[in-house]
Formats: sequence, C-alpha cells, structure tokens
Amino acid sequence: MALWLIRAGSQGEYEFKFLNEERVYLTWGELVDDLTKAKSREDVADVMRRCLPEAGENKLRNHIGQVWAFCSSIAPGDWFALPSKFSSTIHFGEITGPLRFDSKAEAPFKHYRTCKWIERDVPRSRFDQDLLYSLGAYLTICRITRNDAEARIRAIAANGWQSNRLGIAGIKPPRGKEGREAAELDTLPTEDVGTVDLEELGRDSIARMNNARFKGHGLARLVESILRAEGYSTHRSPEGPDHGVDILAGTGPMGFGSPRICVQVKSGETSTDRPSVDQLVGTMQHVGADHGLFVAWGGFKDTVQRERAQKYFRLRLWDQKELIDQLLAHYADLDPEVRADLPLKRVWTVAGTDEDA
Repeated sequence: MALWLIRAGSQGEYEFKFLNEERVYLTWGELVDDLTKAKSREDVADVMRRCLPEAGENKLRNHIGQVWAFCSSIAPGDWFALPSKFSSTIHFGEITGPLRFDSKAEAPFKHYRTCKWIERDVPRSRFDQDLLYSLGAYLTICRITRNDAEARIRAIAANGWQSNRLGIAGIKPPRGKEGREAAELDTLPTEDVGTVDLEELGRDSIARMNNARFKGHGLARLVESILRAEGYSTHRSPEGPDHGVDILAGTGPMGFGSPRICVQVKSGETSTDRPSVDQLVGTMQHVGADHGLFVAWGGFKDTVQRERAQKYFRLRLWDQKELIDQLLAHYADLDPEVRADLPLKRVWTVAGTDEDA
C-alpha cells in the first residue's frame, strides 16, 4: 500500500465535491480525452501535449508525472491525505476503485477514482512537523515517502487520531502488488519534488505556539485582545464557570454602543456540536447582545457548518484557521503582553505553485 497527497484544486475549490461524492477527481480541466486507455507514461505525455499545446516542457514534465501517478500508480487500498483549505484540518481517505472516465461529465470531473473517507477534519496539530512538511507540498498529486509517514499516520489512526509516538515501531506499511517496485517508485512525483507551502507551515508553527502559550482560558485572553484591536470595549469573565459567556464586547464610549457581541471560546481540540452553538444563541438573548461569536479551536461539526448561512447575520464562527487569520490581520494592534507571549515577524517570500516544481 502507499500514502498519497491529493489536493482538491489550488484553492480547495473542489473540496466539498470530493467529500460529498466520495470521489477524487483529476482536476486538470484540459484533459478531456479518455486516459483509461493510456497504457504507458508516454501515452499520457501524448495526451498532455495535445491538450496543453502551449505549455512549456518543464510544466508538461511536472504535470505528466502527477497525471500518470493518478492513472497507473494509485491503487485501491492506498490511503491519501487531503489538506483542507477551509480549516486547519486534514481529511484522510482510502482509494476504493480504479481510474474511471465519464465522457458526459463537465471538465474537470471526467476522470476520477472512488474512495471512502476514513476520517474527516483531523486537526493538523495531531501531526509532527516533519509530517506536516511533507503534506505541505505544492503538488496536486504526489506520494508521501519520507520519515515512515504511512506507518506513523496509520498508527495515529489506530489510536483514535491522537498522536502516539511510541506506537509506530511494530506497524509497517504492507507491500502492494508487483507494480510497486523501486524502479517504478523512482519515477513517481513525491513530496521531495518542488516547493512547499511555506505559509501553511508558518501557520502550523503559530498554532503550536498558541497551544503552548494560550491554553484553556488563556485563549479567551487572545480573542479579547483581537476584539480590542478591532475597536471594541470588552469584559472578560474570570476563569471558572462562565454560564456561556467568556467575553462581552461593545462599541462606543465604555462599550455601551452597538453592535454588542456575546463571545464563547472553546480551546479544546474536540469539534463543537450544534447544542453548544444553540446555547450561545440563547445566551445572546439573555444578556441583550445583538450578535454572537463562537470561537472553537477544534472546529465545528458538520451539523453546525450546514446551518452557518442561516445564522450569518447574527452569529460568527471562528475555527483555528479563522482565528489565526484574525490574529495576523490585527497583530500590530494587539495588547503588548499578548504580542510578547506570541512573538511573530512578517516574512516576504515568492508565492509558489505546483507549476514551480
């Protein structure tokens, strides 16, 4: 068996289609010819050159390797990781079927493989930095090979998706069929090829420091500082039972103006469910708040996400990704003691894509 990285579009635009349909698609929109008939890498190269006549040789070489891997090397039983672009999580699935072609489907959904989802929305914080580095490759499709990654991720899965550094010694990835010989693996795209998403890796570092410096009720202190940087006057409840209110925030002199916001903050890694969010809505009415903000470091369950639009004009939901977005947007105006606990500096670098590989 093998472990793969498969992305759902450069901006994650196909992520929910992958999740809902239990399929992973070959998302090159130009590939309208049937690749199930390709018997060799050169056959794929011929199709790619025909469908992308203006592409340079370096770009073609990069894309041919990824497409050929999807067509020939990925096999039923292989696991794959799909990093989310909408939350600080990773989805894990297992390939269940061969390459298929649907001539009636719109591009880029003509080529696909069926899959089953092993676990969705696994927090990135469950994985060591070296694994996150491999999963940060800019390539759309590549095999993850470094640092015994497959065995370690299978061990984490067997431990309820909790990190288990002592539990990997006896777990070895099983060998696949004879097509997985070393000579073939040398031709496959891996995470060693090309660039990595430095922004994503930087956010992982910020998340780890945040976990260390703002545990428990400390996360409410960080959220309060962000709200103060946005111009709100705030009241933060003391540590202990808060009856559904961690922070109250308002505008104007002494915070008497509108909008008035009631804030609930959960710092644990467990996803927040709908009853918890409904409780905040009830608390908003009790304290006379116009709006609510629920901050959940562990994210939200699907039942909450599905109703997000219905509560849009009254309630905001911040998961880890959105909280870090707000942190970075307002960092210069945060309270000095908060910046001292979370020292950051801005670094400019060239934006990479899988075409740079």
